[in-house]
Amino acid sequence: MRITECRVWLVEGVKYNWTLLKIQTDEGVTGVGEATNWPGSPLVDAACRHIAELIVGEDPARIDYQWTRLYRNMNWLGQAGPLLSAISAVDIALWDIAGKRAGMPVYQLLGGAYRTAVQLYANYWFTRGDGSPESYREQALAMKAQGFTACKFDPFAHTSYWYGSDLSTNLSLTERQKQMALERLEVVADALGPDFPIAVETHAMLNGPVAVEMAHRIAALGINCMWYEEPAGPEFPDAIADIRRKIALPVCVGERLHSRFMCRPILERQAADILMPDMTRCGGISEMKKIATLAECYNVPVAPHNPNGPISTIASAHVMASIPNFFRQEFMVQDVPWRDTVLDRPLPVEAGFFHLDDRPGLGFDLVEEELESHPGIRQTREGFYV
Repeated sequence: MRITECRVWLVEGVKYNWTLLKIQTDEGVTGVGEATNWPGSPLVDAACRHIAELIVGEDPARIDYQWTRLYRNMNWLGQAGPLLSAISAVDIALWDIAGKRAGMPVYQLLGGAYRTAVQLYANYWFTRGDGSPESYREQALAMKAQGFTACKFDPFAHTSYWYGSDLSTNLSLTERQKQMALERLEVVADALGPDFPIAVETHAMLNGPVAVEMAHRIAALGINCMWYEEPAGPEFPDAIADIRRKIALPVCVGERLHSRFMCRPILERQAADILMPDMTRCGGISEMKKIATLAECYNVPVAPHNPNGPISTIASAHVMASIPNFFRQEFMVQDVPWRDTVLDRPLPVEAGFFHLDDRPGLGFDLVEEELESHPGIRQTREGFYV
């Protein structure tokens, strides 16, 4: 069997563009993958199209070989970014092909299932309303009513994360901004109840002293905090470890740790209570499985980051089914209406769980006409790519 073609689509998503691909083989077996990342999805799209040319004629069964060949040959571009997203998509698609050829779901090829119902936590449940604490309360209750038992949100979202924003504040907050974040958390926690964990996102947009201060103030609220996410950026593993030692909240990082090589310093420094690699950034199914095994050596659970498209959700669930140190998987509650129609069947999400079955490969195919009906937005009015 040989790869004959690789098609790529940039598709509009609820938060940012999805980059999806499909690999064709000379025996008619196909595989689907995803490379979604943000910002700069046109760069990811271009990387996928370039990598697509490099894999034509290759044997799709040599999954680890193809991953290593692409990574080593392109490594002068760095260890992360669009290149690794493109490798992620190809890797996912090759596992899909392998499962179809074997007549087995991917999670069986990965060693078999610890679970076939993968527990999710809700993100992007707060996209409506005026940003007031009360609007957060209403949306939190609606999310809980769907059966989710944990969630995440960024109470600091009133600060600007966009390019061109005022950088003079140096990742700091005014006292009013701090109070607004705490009010939002209190209201949401009160609405959801003490048995409903809430992950607090910071997007690494707080400087060190402010990150520590806000962790102490959040802990003083007495809420059920599932984790404190990215208190510093991936460039600062020592700073993350230092913050973790200073605060009472569990620390979770990993969405910007692309590959096992970038995860290793975090684990060696005992900087994270929970690791959250992203399927479309870290190197795909192969690499997420390796990262999970590495994290197991440090007794660290894995909760995959997943604000992406549907193939990322599916592929992440297959890996999470196959590992012993799974915690929860992220799921975008509010999404574009075509999330399910770009697939040949809807995502099997019910009562806060993703339910895997025994269909071969990933168990899904892309509907190409639907992909082409929702082209990605390449540039916003503000002038930066999404």
